[in-house]
Amino acid sequence: ADIAKVKDFKSSNSAKLTTELNTKLDDLVLNMEKLYAPIDVSSFRPYVRSLSRSARGSALINNFIEQYPETTSQEQKAELIAETATGLREVIAERLSGTARLAIIDASNKLETLLNKEASEWAPKTLREQMTKTMLLTKAAYGFGYLEQWEWAELAKTLAWQSNQIRLKELGNYADFSRKAVEWGTGMIRANYLPTVRIFQNFEPLAEGFIDEKVRGSVLLHLGRSASMLGDYFSMQAGFSNSVMKIPDQSSLRGLNPGYAKGELVVTTESPENIEVSSDKIYVFDMPPADLKPVAGIATVSEGNLVSHVQLLARNLGIPNAVLSANNLNSLLQYNGQEVFYAVSNKGTVILKLASSMTTAEKTLFEKKARSEEKISVPVESMQLSDPKILNMRNVDASFSGKVCGPKAANLGQLKQMFPENVVEGIVIPFSIFKQHFDQTIPGEQRSYWEFLKGIFSRAEQMQNNSPDAEIENFVLAELEKLRDVIKKMPLIPEFENELRQMFREVLGGELGQVPVFIRSDTNMEDLKDFTGAGLNLTLFNVLDQNKILQGIKDVWASPYTERSYKWRQKYLLNPENVFPSILIIPSVNASASGVLITKGLSNGNPSEVTVAFNRGVGGAVEGQSSETWALKNTGTNQLLSPAREPEFTSIPVTGGTLKVYTNYSERVLSEKNLQSLRDMSRELLAKLPQANIHGPYDVELGFKDDQIWLFQVRPFVENKQAAASEFLRSITPTLAETLVIPLNSKL
Repeated sequence: ADIAKVKDFKSSNSAKLTTELNTKLDDLVLNMEKLYAPIDVSSFRPYVRSLSRSARGSALINNFIEQYPETTSQEQKAELIAETATGLREVIAERLSGTARLAIIDASNKLETLLNKEASEWAPKTLREQMTKTMLLTKAAYGFGYLEQWEWAELAKTLAWQSNQIRLKELGNYADFSRKAVEWGTGMIRANYLPTVRIFQNFEPLAEGFIDEKVRGSVLLHLGRSASMLGDYFSMQAGFSNSVMKIPDQSSLRGLNPGYAKGELVVTTESPENIEVSSDKIYVFDMPPADLKPVAGIATVSEGNLVSHVQLLARNLGIPNAVLSANNLNSLLQYNGQEVFYAVSNKGTVILKLASSMTTAEKTLFEKKARSEEKISVPVESMQLSDPKILNMRNVDASFSGKVCGPKAANLGQLKQMFPENVVEGIVIPFSIFKQHFDQTIPGEQRSYWEFLKGIFSRAEQMQNNSPDAEIENFVLAELEKLRDVIKKMPLIPEFENELRQMFREVLGGELGQVPVFIRSDTNMEDLKDFTGAGLNLTLFNVLDQNKILQGIKDVWASPYTERSYKWRQKYLLNPENVFPSILIIPSVNASASGVLITKGLSNGNPSEVTVAFNRGVGGAVEGQSSETWALKNTGTNQLLSPAREPEFTSIPVTGGTLKVYTNYSERVLSEKNLQSLRDMSRELLAKLPQANIHGPYDVELGFKDDQIWLFQVRPFVENKQAAASEFLRSITPTLAETLVIPLNSKL
């Protein structure tokens, strides 16, 4: 019927169609005929001969050839195909010839085509049938290579439902993990093909659509539809749903960070790194940028991970953030450039509507408030700037934070005292040394670096009455760029250099230039009560050369004056000009895996859970990588929230610098032993840190080397209180009737 419609359209409009469009329609018909062409089961017989040396492989194909003609329902056919595909997926790991491996790949491709046809004709009538279809398609997705075996095993814990009934909350969880299966499978395609697609995009625009077409031609398309139907059924039973324009498949949208915003909607399939963002616009991207500047709201197809610096900043500042499907993004393209209202509730409900359709209650959310009510001031009166001496991190504790140095060094020094076997040695360059250098006269000028800095903001304040905000901001950013340039060329005080060399010998156990180190910015504007500042300033990885270390110190001092860092501070702080960077220098740890631990459930807000996100190598999770993320439940069980989908990781050699190492996804990043170690560490942190007046929940950066935990940073996990307490956000998600039980024989 579909082929007939295309042919009829072509013949009815032949005189109006261009040659190019005629050709495209001919190609479409040809591809559709291939798609719908019947597959003769006997065509699998040559694969038996190719797999003659694999008893299991040939048995699988023979069984399929014998059993498939005897099956009478789509469910039976789907189950047989899924079983055969998963079996072949495991056989391909055997010692086989190249011919045998190619036979398995050909057979798998043909099985997927066959399953796509069966899935399109399978119309479940009951909830049980829909859940069964979803489970079998997910299993087949593993068989066809879109999921790894261990990932399928984790999904099966939720999807292989045995009871005759299901509670509403459990149904919501089932629908959520059905969507996750689609996201993980799509992520597998992206991870494998995106680097090549990006190369081809430079000269062939059609390459941009490759990944979408690859997904739509796979079993993931039918799995997505099945998961969407489950999501719609859950929403109907729960009495709530998303409200996003009038686009289809809205159950695919899922809120990540609560908040609300109004502004121009920007929907794009371009790489976010190529787009200059604005703080008053709402962006829909294919994937989140690694270094996002302030925006009003954001939604992405690939969510990155829950604990990246971008996600933490968005959660901290109440920036609404959601994940959606590629189809959702394409459906929203028609609204690009229009002014919209966007809201994400505390439980993940998403609203997106034209601003002209806002209710009175929604309009009142944007009434002007006094600047002092919306922003906070950083206290500078307690800072100790009179004794410029480098410190041994062992002599630093949490009480130094904001006074002598920033919270990274202060809290890591506290951790060194509490967990001496899990924290490296370190040296701290305090605020006073930064101020000492800033009081120097700039070579060739009549003013100090400090006078240059103060002059920028003094002039900006004078412009307030006569110049528009954009002009003032452009002036400040241009002057800060000049300031960064002179800081990077700043001469270091000889006494400071000599002391630094001495501290390297005494504390780090080697000469300057012989011990590879991390150089971390640590300002007085991080980890405040209401502002996290996560990832805004510079960290230099594994620096060994002494000249690079000395230059790195100046580069880190300059980093708080970048456009991105300034704009985030400006958005939330009353006195962003009073930034004082200290520096933490610690020896490099070549971790086999690293990431972030949050002592709170981020997927559900449960304060008794722990969320961990890790990647292989160093610097995992914090830069928006697609990370392996787990919820460590208070029941003692662990739930996989997402697998890693990064094709490479960062390793740090003893010779300094970094190396990119390719990896695959066949093995977990975190073993069960690792997860138990993280669970134990979170308990110890929650028990010990309050004694030092560091209150949770906590955001901890850490890594594993030879299965030992190394702690690199701890900060309070800061969420936006306004978003958390918003009556409006609570009102858009009705209370879930968790005790409601639904029989699986219920009609859809």
